[in-house]
Amino acid sequence: MSRILLEICVDDAAGLAAARAGGADRIELCAALGLGGLTPSAGLMALAGDCGLPVLAMIRPRAGDFVWSPEERAAMRAEIAAARAAGLAGVVIGASLPDGRLDEEVLAEQVAAAEGMDVTLHRAIDLTPGPVAAMRATARLGIRRVLSSGGARTALEGLARLRAMADAAPEVTVMPGGGVSAANAARFAAALPLSEIHASGSAPQPAPTLSQIAEFGFQPPGARATDQGAVRALRQALDQIGTSRPSG
Repeated sequence: MSRILLEICVDDAAGLAAARAGGADRIELCAALGLGGLTPSAGLMALAGDCGLPVLAMIRPRAGDFVWSPEERAAMRAEIAAARAAGLAGVVIGASLPDGRLDEEVLAEQVAAAEGMDVTLHRAIDLTPGPVAAMRATARLGIRRVLSSGGARTALEGLARLRAMADAAPEVTVMPGGGVSAANAARFAAALPLSEIHASGSAPQPAPTLSQIAEFGFQPPGARATDQGAVRALRQALDQIGTSRPSG
């Protein structure tokens, strides 16, 4: 059996528990998943450090692009240090130039700050106009995993680019993410050298009991939360795929 690692992104304590109970192998820890994920709080990092799974903290101080000011770069170095102090396994980083190419200078700075930790390059790579060059730059930087939707809204739409990325730098793991579910996991395994996959495993949150919660904007429309059943279904689908292919 060739096991496919399942990474689940979560942004609160309940999500952390649901991902673990559903069979996640690793956690991407964030705040504000509705914005694509921001740096989690110190308290959530501390909680996650005791969850029993490897945890990688998103390092992203604000929503929007990935072009960082000197002040934001300093903040991100401090956030990497906070993830290390919390005992987390690693960090998820990214930096772009204004034209979407990877900012290798900033990335090298962040990789150095995370020395000894597990590092993932996040979907900033989906903005780059040259995915093959970006993958080769990623390898030069010593980053051994990228999270990508293949430059598309969903990873299924980006499958061809994901395959080209995997071929460009075989030493870097390409981890599909974006719309991944139990229903489509087999399509990634058929098209890619799939060893890891990323998903939210989420379901719509129920309407709040107090109407003011929604009226005041404390819970936005369309809010979602990690769902143990969705995570478990994806884990089971991946296990079925794993049993049908040779080990190694």
